[in-house]
Amino acid sequence: MKKLILIHLLLIAFATHSFGQDTVKQSRFSLHFQQTIITQYKPAFSAPYTGQNSLLPTEETQSSITSTLFGAARLWKGAEAYFNPEISGGAGLSKTLGVAGFPNGETFRVGAAEPKIYIARLYFKQNFEWGKEKDTINDDANQLAGLKSKRYFSIAIGKFGMADFFDGNEFSHDPRTQFMNWSLMDNAAWDYPANTRGYVLGATAELGQPDWTLRFAFTMVTTQANMSTWDRQIRKANTQTLEFEKRYALSGKKGTVRVLGFLNNGKFGSYREAINQNPTAPDVDSTHAYGRHKYGFGISADQCLARDFGVFAKVSYNDGHNETWFFTEIDRSVSFGAVLKGSSWKRADDELGLAFVGNGLSRDHRDYLAAGGYGFLIGDGKLNYSPEMIAELYYKVNAYQKKIWLSPDYQFILHPAYNADRGPVNVFGLRAHVEF
Repeated sequence: MKKLILIHLLLIAFATHSFGQDTVKQSRFSLHFQQTIITQYKPAFSAPYTGQNSLLPTEETQSSITSTLFGAARLWKGAEAYFNPEISGGAGLSKTLGVAGFPNGETFRVGAAEPKIYIARLYFKQNFEWGKEKDTINDDANQLAGLKSKRYFSIAIGKFGMADFFDGNEFSHDPRTQFMNWSLMDNAAWDYPANTRGYVLGATAELGQPDWTLRFAFTMVTTQANMSTWDRQIRKANTQTLEFEKRYALSGKKGTVRVLGFLNNGKFGSYREAINQNPTAPDVDSTHAYGRHKYGFGISADQCLARDFGVFAKVSYNDGHNETWFFTEIDRSVSFGAVLKGSSWKRADDELGLAFVGNGLSRDHRDYLAAGGYGFLIGDGKLNYSPEMIAELYYKVNAYQKKIWLSPDYQFILHPAYNADRGPVNVFGLRAHVEF
């Protein structure tokens, strides 16, 4: 752990001397830095039985840490390149197992807690613009300062996170600065393409207009669920994602609705086939075959109701016949919440957030778990099914000049991993976030 802390401190020292300048002039380069440390504690809870993928019922404390350098360069007219090296370490509660809506969005399903350095993003982007209406873009992480037309077409190719381009809810999207729960990062039933650390190889295209945007992505698929080796059988193993975003004003207050659809194709396992093969101990990995699919949709909306107050809601679904491959074992989800800025108590940059989530499974998926099957994230050995219910409350404090933020957090989890026999679980957390 001392080695991990030393590496992160060196990155901070470098970044504090190298961060991009706040300017609206067109910039050629941009360099930013972030570090997020999350510590979470859960008291012991009731559990009459525990399986190999269960949240441990004992008292537990775990911490995670990530550091990222965001580098961007303008190459020629409309062309940009992005490079993000990242270090992460630590662990989630119970090795990030036992809750579908896991409470720490900065943890990954990796085998060891030791710090690892890897390339998070490395992609090239080409913009084609027309029209006289312009937006002013400020210098920020993975964002070059300058003017951008409100009418454009862009293509990006390389390694990136799907959340960089899709499902960008104003109040519920980034676990480093907003809600920490996995169910609140994106549409929870969207099994979005990614390796075990959340990044993917692929291409995206985006058509933008003043009040709407249409996006499409084609990406690769990993050879195993929640792993990092890419399947070279691209004709058989690929994903397509399509999203339409509509921006509007309601009584002068901005709002956005996004409708997303996805189709994942690959060498997936079938829950029902696994049960048919072995009714008492099904193994979905034994049924892998090309030609399997997972499809679904997500609807996400955010609405400002006042200058310092906004609300959001999300609904998402996938068919749930074949195994979860990328994100988390959620087949249906509903969430909603609100965020309030601290202007009324003279802390204008502080933020209070409250959200509620309900997650569910398909019939095939719940039957598989009830028969003793295991996914890559959940599985108690048996199942008394009930929807997983989560509430999260956080308060974000601007501790120093909008560069250092502290966020105490509380999450209440009813029926963890959809099991009414276990829990409820209380999770208390503290997040420290630095950005330059």
